[in-house]
Amino acid sequence: MVSVNVPLSLAEKVVPAINHGKLSQGKVTIDEGEMKDVDVRAILEAVKNSPDGEYVTIQGKDQDVRVAKSKGNLVVHVTDKSKAKEKGGSKVDVIIPMSVVNALMPSDKHEIDLVAAIHALSNSGEKLMVTVHDSDDDVKVWVDAESGSNEPSAKE
Repeated sequence: MVSVNVPLSLAEKVVPAINHGKLSQGKVTIDEGEMKDVDVRAILEAVKNSPDGEYVTIQGKDQDVRVAKSKGNLVVHVTDKSKAKEKGGSKVDVIIPMSVVNALMPSDKHEIDLVAAIHALSNSGEKLMVTVHDSDDDVKVWVDAESGSNEPSAKE
């Protein structure tokens, strides 16, 4: 078992110090061509104001994907069926509080604000965020309010 404790207060200060590629001052720039005339902010606003439910379900030959909103969270489940012969195949579950999703999108629709998302995450309380399971490994990432200090941290 490996634990990596990263205080969110540390991430909030370190991320803006990284200026590489499209990441600068804690924000990731999205090329306009990559968005192809999609208003992500309007979509997120619609999801935020919609009732809980499944929004996207894709059942493919090699992969199943499910995107839903449940109890104030955006939930994504991916199952890789191409490895079904192995013990249980591969599964990825991501649960993100809607407050964090909304914080990612600043007023400039061509940026993703990582620092605002980290700040929203620190206010979200203790939560399991990501679970990855395959035949060899299990990885869990969560916010832990009891990580040895009194500050929330992301744990892996």
